[in-house]
Amino acid sequence: MNVGDLRVGSGFDTHVFSADPARPLVLGGVTFAGARGLEGHSDADVIAHACAEALLGASAMGDIGTWFPDNDPTYAGADSVSLLRTVADELRRSGWTAINIDCSVVCEEPKLAPHRDEMQRRLSEAAGAPVTVKGRRPEGMGALGRREGIACWATALIARTAVEPANEASDG
Repeated sequence: MNVGDLRVGSGFDTHVFSADPARPLVLGGVTFAGARGLEGHSDADVIAHACAEALLGASAMGDIGTWFPDNDPTYAGADSVSLLRTVADELRRSGWTAINIDCSVVCEEPKLAPHRDEMQRRLSEAAGAPVTVKGRRPEGMGALGRREGIACWATALIARTAVEPANEASDG
């Protein structure tokens, strides 16, 4: 395998908390009972969104807004883990496979640890590769520290699975 067969992509997403008390909080495909939900066109799952962005960036296939526009009613309330699965499927069709995705979620609330295993399982199934989720607290700094929203950074490693035919030099 040569270095051109591997690519790294980074993803980022953030959403503010919703004022709607009925809006559920979904992170990594898990609904957090009793927690404030996030504003967004889809289910606003910042972890699934950051994972999809990282895969799309690594494969040079655009970004999540291009694939799933927030002004398209088709994606209103969409399950973001399903969107991640769509991106991973397209990645494979394009000759790439995900090796792993690592996520850092920054929030003061909720506590992620009780749901970490389930989030990792759901995200890994959708991505077709291991996904790790780490919680980080902003220690009261900035908008995230004031509990205004949640952010996630993700890094993905992908590998080429289909080798393009070599270009043969012509004697022309």
